[in-house]
Amino acid sequence: MSVFTRVARGRLAAWLTVATAIVVGAAVFGLPRPDNPAPVSASGLSAQWQSTQVQRLQDQLPSSEVQPAIVVVTRADGAALDEADRGAVAARSADLRRFAVGQQISPAQISPDGTVALVAVPLSTAGGQDQVVDTITKLRDALRDLPGGLTVAVTGAPAFTADLSSVFDGADVTLLAVTAAVVALLLLITYRSPFLWIVPLVVVAATEQLTLRAVDTIVPAVGINLQEGAVTGIASVLVFGAATDYALLIIARYREELRREEDRFAAMRAALRRTAEPILASGGTVVLGVLTLLLSEEETNRALAVACATGVVFAMLSALFVLPAVLVLAGRGLFWPFVPRVGGPVREGRLWGRLGAAVERRPAPVAVLASLLLVGLALGGLGIRTGLSETEQFRAEPEAVTGAQTLARAFPAGTTQPVAVLTRPDAVRAVVDAATAVPGVASARPGDAGPGVAQVDVVLDDEPGTGASDRTIEALRNAVAAVPGSAPPAADGADAPSGAIVGGTVAATYDSEKANERDLRLILPIILLLVGAVLVLLLRGLLAPVLLVLTVIASFFASLGAAWLLFDHVLGFPALDSGVLLIAFVFLVALGVDYNIFLVTRAREDARGAGTRDGMLSALRVTGGVITSAGVLLAAVFAVLGVLPLITLTQIGIIVCIGVLLDTLLVRTVLVPALAFLLGDRFWWPGRITRDAVADTAVPQEQVAARD
Repeated sequence: MSVFTRVARGRLAAWLTVATAIVVGAAVFGLPRPDNPAPVSASGLSAQWQSTQVQRLQDQLPSSEVQPAIVVVTRADGAALDEADRGAVAARSADLRRFAVGQQISPAQISPDGTVALVAVPLSTAGGQDQVVDTITKLRDALRDLPGGLTVAVTGAPAFTADLSSVFDGADVTLLAVTAAVVALLLLITYRSPFLWIVPLVVVAATEQLTLRAVDTIVPAVGINLQEGAVTGIASVLVFGAATDYALLIIARYREELRREEDRFAAMRAALRRTAEPILASGGTVVLGVLTLLLSEEETNRALAVACATGVVFAMLSALFVLPAVLVLAGRGLFWPFVPRVGGPVREGRLWGRLGAAVERRPAPVAVLASLLLVGLALGGLGIRTGLSETEQFRAEPEAVTGAQTLARAFPAGTTQPVAVLTRPDAVRAVVDAATAVPGVASARPGDAGPGVAQVDVVLDDEPGTGASDRTIEALRNAVAAVPGSAPPAADGADAPSGAIVGGTVAATYDSEKANERDLRLILPIILLLVGAVLVLLLRGLLAPVLLVLTVIASFFASLGAAWLLFDHVLGFPALDSGVLLIAFVFLVALGVDYNIFLVTRAREDARGAGTRDGMLSALRVTGGVITSAGVLLAAVFAVLGVLPLITLTQIGIIVCIGVLLDTLLVRTVLVPALAFLLGDRFWWPGRITRDAVADTAVPQEQVAARD
């Protein structure tokens, strides 16, 4: 076959690949959007949890679709409200009746010290979140013109719902713009070419948009409620990071092959032969890792599992098919001004070659020092605190938070969100007495009642979500469950309770923390086993996979300790959100092992021609630049989650960012090569390296020369 024929066939195949990708993309965007299933509960927990059982039983109460918005009025100078102030509050309360269910509002409550007035406005939630947001907006607008000297804030569950919704307004656009800008800047710095960075950026951005559209169809189609904002934001960042990493790996190997092969189509085929295995292994590890979140008790985590797995699959497909096709169609000139020519000099990797040679000379001290550094960072997490209260979730305090804080200073902190205890109507008095006797309970009174179920409203002394509040919830559950004959009917999907059950937003937060603890105990061992199994299959040995998994675990604890020092002493975060640990661990293990896969698979390939030590030196030299660029880029992309207004997302972004940097700059660059140099061919035990003399696996002389 002539060179002309090979080029023509290669060009035709590339154009067909691009055309197919366009057709597939159009088909994905044309997929129907199924109705989003209703969430399993407000907290996302199943019916085995008391808070979910209470929520389902509340549907049998007459006021099941009513929640109070709490209007908090104070003087700007902090003084007690005088008669004129109280008259203004009473007059405005009458005006707020148009928002209330049944147009009825109870008289304002004045705090014992006389500084705060509280007006509860019962709002209908039958129209869903959009209606709640609209009603809260109108309610706040109606309170803007109170007499001078008075300040007002609207809090309570509907207000928190509205504020949480508003903080994500425009967040998707902001996240996409900042992420794209970060990726573009880092690609431009990496390639030092005015053109080359454009191709991977366009392919990655298209992949991200395709993923988000597919997620809109796939997640609801599998029966999981899709919450926009956090889920799509994390999935978007992951796709940008993973797809760009794969692009960097392929482009680096393609440039390397262009120095050996005149035909760029043949060079790309050789590059894909050598990069397909690590990319598939890396992507497969991430997919398996995030899919372990399907075992989570939290519905949001299950949605995140499907969304992220979908995104990584699209990232692998775009990297292995679409990007290579576009690159070969663009030709060598895309690399200008550093166009790779056959037999041209190797400009990349000199720094990493010298670093590898330094590690090879003293591998034992280097391994010990690197390990001690990881241990030292991990010690920073010894004083870690977990569990954020509802008012601590936001980085910038919205009105619902400031109102709740004002209320907590004058009334029992749990006033804004009473705990709901469900029992039988004939056991209400006994349940009220049992609840009142519990330490930490400020008050308990009968609430709404239906034919077979009744509610007791319990106000706690402590702020919802705090440790003291959690202890009160646990004691309250034990106390009311022991009341004879207090068990309500079984909720849908749940076993019959043994006594009265405790729910509401505060109890749901407590249940979520317990669910997160259960998820950690279940999912962490599973993901480690899955990642280890992938490494065993890839490397055909046992010792290297075990060592790599151990380094990833050490990197996670080091990143957690370093991040906690930053959260506690610099950013002033009160605690670590209880759900962050699981998500950060899953992402760091799945993503952190990627760079080890890229390095060790190349080391194994080159070791067949030069032995383990020279193979590791060669791999470190030729992959050092690309893996470092990929790691820095992925870390920066996850740090972009900090532009979103929730502390939880900021914490996830920072922990993953630090962990990826540790994996890239310390574990992969220093610790893993030091272990390989110490063990030699035993690194692959019980497998072995079969020496061969195949030309495309031999280590180029200039790659080993760095030790000299």
